[in-house]
Amino acid sequence: MSELVLPTPSVVFPLLWSGLISGYFTPHIIQTSLEVVAGLLIGSIFGVVMGILMAEFKWLPSLLSPYIIASQAVPKLALAPLFVLWFGFGMTSKIIITALICFFPLLESTMTAIKQTNKEKQNLFRVLQASRWETLIHLKIPEGLPSMMSGLRVAVILALVGAVVGEFIGANKGLGALIIASQGMMDTPLMFAVLILLTLFGMVLYGLVNLVENLLLKKYFYRGEGK
Repeated sequence: MSELVLPTPSVVFPLLWSGLISGYFTPHIIQTSLEVVAGLLIGSIFGVVMGILMAEFKWLPSLLSPYIIASQAVPKLALAPLFVLWFGFGMTSKIIITALICFFPLLESTMTAIKQTNKEKQNLFRVLQASRWETLIHLKIPEGLPSMMSGLRVAVILALVGAVVGEFIGANKGLGALIIASQGMMDTPLMFAVLILLTLFGMVLYGLVNLVENLLLKKYFYRGEGK
């Protein structure tokens, strides 16, 4: 089969290695990484905060849910040209797209986790006359961390998708832009090399989230084990 259709690994991997060694991929990796991290951070913060507020204030979901669902129902690929038009071809438009994609998984997982906090423990906090803030900080958020981390794992992968989609529409740097460039040059081996980089990037991000979950938050997830 022609390399134009399906290049062999013996062609793709040397190209990938030489691009990494020479630094050809470096600016594109850095650009996409910055967009993913910034978008993930912004989207996660807003998602967690809104999830907590919507779980704590019963009237808020009925007010905001239609707008949130509408924002997620519109395909991001359709919104990307508008964001590029509004915010330019720089990093800002890609970060906003990424944040918007990451926002919803954190919102849903946080809101569900806070609402499903153990009722008996909540009653105990009431008996101890804990304030609403103390109950949230010392009970609901620690109890909900496993579900919130599940939402973060989903958001990490979606963040990479959002950044690449934004680069597809308009960018001169980034792994998504490199895919479009390789398509224009009919350079299929380069396209496969970039796809491998994106796959490895996504796996590394997912692994980092698991590492945070297993190390930094272990005391919340495994309390009481071994006693």
